Amino acid sequence: MRFFRRSLVGLFLLALTVGFLAVGGKITYDALQARWSEETGQRPARERVFAVNVVTLQPETITPVLTSFGEVRATRTLQLRAPVAGRVIELAPEVVEGGFVEAGQLLGRLDPADAETALFSARTDLIEAIADQSDAERALELARDELQAARDQEDLRARALARQEDLKSRGVGTEAAVETAELSLSSAKQAVLSRRQAVQQAEARVTQVKTLIERRKIAVSDAERLLAETELFASFSGRLANISVSVGALVGPNEQLGELIDLSDMEVSFRVSTAQYARLLDENGSLLNTPVKIILDVFGTDLEIEGKLVRESAAVSGGTTGRVLFAALSDPKGLRPGDFVTVRVDEPALDRVAQVPASAVDATGSVLVLSENDRLEEAQVSVLRKQGDDVLIRARGLAGQEIVAERSQLLGAGIKVRPLRQDDATTPEEPEMVELDDDRRARLIAFVEQNNRMPAEVRDRLLSRLAEPQVPAEMVQRLESRMGS
Repeated sequence: MRFFRRSLVGLFLLALTVGFLAVGGKITYDALQARWSEETGQRPARERVFAVNVVTLQPETITPVLTSFGEVRATRTLQLRAPVAGRVIELAPEVVEGGFVEAGQLLGRLDPADAETALFSARTDLIEAIADQSDAERALELARDELQAARDQEDLRARALARQEDLKSRGVGTEAAVETAELSLSSAKQAVLSRRQAVQQAEARVTQVKTLIERRKIAVSDAERLLAETELFASFSGRLANISVSVGALVGPNEQLGELIDLSDMEVSFRVSTAQYARLLDENGSLLNTPVKIILDVFGTDLEIEGKLVRESAAVSGGTTGRVLFAALSDPKGLRPGDFVTVRVDEPALDRVAQVPASAVDATGSVLVLSENDRLEEAQVSVLRKQGDDVLIRARGLAGQEIVAERSQLLGAGIKVRPLRQDDATTPEEPEMVELDDDRRARLIAFVEQNNRMPAEVRDRLLSRLAEPQVPAEMVQRLESRMGS
């Protein structure tokens, strides 16, 4: 038994010794591994080369395009107002929102009863005044005849007085007869004076009647005008808007019934900065008659219309800057007053400039030029215009050289790069097309057909595109966003 116990103790001590030896070997091996890793040789450092996109500077003559946003306005707009008060008894079938009317077309008629009564009364007063004129002229003629008779009586009395004085001088006549003749002559003169006053009164009466006739004629003309104003006509051809009248409605004088808009003569007003405005002036300080392109984005379909600058605002409104310019449209087909459009104006052409991405020029106006050994060099350029994501620069002595198209913080002078050149004949990306199922296509077509605010030309264009097997995805997305789906 003692032998067995000692054997077990010996085996235990042997196992413990082997375990300590294993742990010591492991520690020694880990130490050697750490030492070996520290004593590895350093590799020689290699220069890092960056891949960059480069573009070639090709100076040419470029026409900068000034981009702004404006609003379409109608050059001729007429407010339809009721000249007189009355009840509307008739309206043309075209007198509806958006209705088209021709120049001179009858739009509506007010109840003419009061105007006709006023005209009849004015004409009756005129006839009465004409009759009074006839009476006054006859009275004047009689007064003149009576004046002539009184003058003849005065001459007779004067001859009788002369005869009595002659008889008296020869001793035949008496003093009493001479005095009687003198009294008769004095009475005749008094009668002449009275008849002259009667003639003057008759002439004044004739003048008053003539004045009254003119006033009555004015009253008749005014009554005829009021009667004519019960009918409302279109001054020019155009479409009606803001119609607020119906048959049977009572309207007051000068009450607005709607608006007549000439859609064939429209313009665009847009605002530019003072610096942009200065670039659109000629040597004499007048506005250039430069071409303008108007773009209306309708559900992904651009409607482009040509125009020209015609005038500028006369004053700057309070709290605003820049200038407001106006461009006349050559053919405003499809546009409506109030449309928000994009305006692109051609500026005077610039010689010896290059168009490069805006990311190629930093804030200080420097670019990175690719040298012969593919290392970068920094050069200064002059930024003249910004054209969307590109800029127009003028770089002296850099014609035909390549510059970095997209700068980053890792790039600088002396860095070696690997240039990536793009093919000049790049094809534009085609718009993404989608196929529509029958239900989706029908919903889109129904939405377009029910949209009354959309111009007819744009509606027809959208319907033709929706009828094709494949439809642009952007147009479908915009239509569905308007539908609320």
